[in-house]
Parts: sequence; structure tokens; C-alpha cells
Amino acid sequence: MRKLFIAAALSALAGAAGAEVKVGMITTLSGGGAGLGIDVRDGFMLAIEQSGRDDIEVVIEDDQRKPGIAVQLADKMIQSDKVDVLTGIIWSNLAMAVVPAATAQGVFYLSPNAGPSQLAGAGCHPNYFNVAWQNDNLHEAAGAYANSAGYENSFLMAPNYPAGRDALTGYKRMFEGDLAGEVYTKLGQTDYAAEIAQIRASGADSVYFFLPGGMGISFLKQYANSGVEIPVVGPAFSFDQGILQAVGEAALGVVNTSQWSKDIDNPTNLAFVKAFQAEYGRLPSLYASQGFDTANLLLSALEKADPSDPDAFRAALMEADFDSTRGKFRFGPNHHPIQTIYARKVVKEGDVYTNKIIGVALKDHADAYADECKM
Repeated sequence: MRKLFIAAALSALAGAAGAEVKVGMITTLSGGGAGLGIDVRDGFMLAIEQSGRDDIEVVIEDDQRKPGIAVQLADKMIQSDKVDVLTGIIWSNLAMAVVPAATAQGVFYLSPNAGPSQLAGAGCHPNYFNVAWQNDNLHEAAGAYANSAGYENSFLMAPNYPAGRDALTGYKRMFEGDLAGEVYTKLGQTDYAAEIAQIRASGADSVYFFLPGGMGISFLKQYANSGVEIPVVGPAFSFDQGILQAVGEAALGVVNTSQWSKDIDNPTNLAFVKAFQAEYGRLPSLYASQGFDTANLLLSALEKADPSDPDAFRAALMEADFDSTRGKFRFGPNHHPIQTIYARKVVKEGDVYTNKIIGVALKDHADAYADECKM
């Protein structure tokens, strides 16, 4: 029987001792944004299950989207649980609180989501690998798409935290038009009446927003009911599989950008979508695919080296010798992916709202901060 050790906040611990490799997963499993963490966890654990290995122990904790709790959990996992690898964090402010201290203590961190610019550039570290993207990437692709769509005057909106600031920086890096407005909201905000009034009065010909989780659901519903007909563009985070069912008709036809989609036509992705749906009774999300790929990166490295030999294990991670849901996967020199990012449109398939690829926004795209990384 597979040796699995799962620790959930405020619950009893269960599992088997003596695993050769210990993985600590700190992710958001309650409150706002819990769906993102649950999908990362489920994708990750699906890959571990499929591997059939009985020597990997996974400790799972809920950070409750609070940096202080995330730091406490990381300290416990490193000092008491003696984990070899950390993973799981969704939010960039939590990543900034945890990752630098963890990697400085010799622990490897594999990010299945958050990719703040600080950790891609001057704050990079040999033990830090991002399997998802650098925060700016999907937003850069959205800016490139907006150019191709002929938009010339965009209104921008994102929450005021590291990923939100990276988002609008990325869009502006690629967008060739003017800005009708740029607004930073509170993280976790749910009432967007004031912002929608600003959009209405702005003279914009397009709206670009990054509002992950419940924030995006609230905004899209309010925007659809506002009577404002300015087209919106967003990153996948605001149009992901879990979000779309809650938004419904308001999302139909919206173009968003993503490095993953359930209709990427390769054997690994097709098998992943089928297996995830069979295991969990729902279609996988972007976050689930990232958790799955993160686990398979880890598994591929463990086939070649052990974390007790950091240099060999690091080299094995850098090789990224695994079959990704995205197709061929490779890291840049700062341990962030070089990858193709797609434009997708929200469609309805039967009773299910989902995304369909309509084109490539950026091909083999690397992040803008790699030159600042001195590893």
C-alpha cells in the first residue's frame, strides 16, 4: 500500500513513517481561493497515485491564504517534519513570505502556481523551480492578443498584491495601445460597482482584468448586469474551469490566455483530462494541470537522483525529463518555463462552460526577468 501522510489543518495526522522522500504541500484549502488549492492538490496527488511509488510521503496543510500561517507551516515542515521538497503555494504574497527562507535552508521548492517577478529575477535561487509560469507571462500574452484584436485603449484592473502588479506590468509590456485607466483593487474584494462606473466613463475600447478565484466571479457577474458592453480580455485565472460554472452565461465568448487547455492535443494531456475526471468527477482546471505537472517533474527527478544529493537532484530537475500536459517542457536559465501561451474562448459544451483554443498568443515565450538572475 502506498505510504501517504496527509496533514490537514485542525485534523488528526495519519500515515506511515519511513518514506524515503518527504514532500510538504502548503496550499489554500479553505476560504476564498480554496478551489485553486484543492485543484493543485488533486492534480499533484493524481500523479503520485499513478506513479505507484510507495516511498513518497506527502504532508498537506492549509495556509488559509494567510502569509503568517504559511510561514509557520513551512517552519514546521522544514524543522520538525524534515521535508526534502516544498510545493503548493497559490498566492504570490505567500510565496514571497515562504520561498526565500525555505530555499536558504537547503530545501527545494517546486512552484505549481505563484511566480512573482522577484523570484524570477534578482531573487532567483538554485533550489527554486517554477513549473507553472512567471506571473507576467499570461498577461503578456493577453497584451499581444489585444494588439491582434485591434484594441487601442484598454482599461486595466487587478488586485494590489505582487501577482496583481506583475499582471498589469506584463500586459503593458506587450500592449501597443493607450491606457484608458489603471486600477488596483483590494485583494479579496467582491463589490466592483465603483470600478465598473470608472470603466463606463473611461472611453476604453477594451477591459483587461486579473481577478483570480471568487473576485473574478463577482466582477464578471456584476459587469454582465451593468449594461457596459466594452469587450473584456483576461488571463486563464479569471476564466478557469471552476470559475466558469459559477459565472455562467456572462463569460461566453470572452477570450483569455493560458499555457494549458484541456483541448491541447497530446497523449499526456488527453489521458490526464480523462483520469482527473474519472477520479474527481469534474473537469480539470489550469491549477490541476499545474499540480499534475509539478508532481511529474518531481517524480522524473527522483528517478535520477535523491534530494540528499542536492547537486544531482537539482540537475535532474533542470532536465525536466517528463511528459507534460503542455507537450514538450523546458526551463529557462532562471528555472522558469519557456512555453507557448494560447488564446482561448469561453464556449458551452452541453451544459458545461469551458474553454477552447482559438490560436497562439505567444510561442516559446520566456519571461522578462531571466537576465537579472545570477545563478
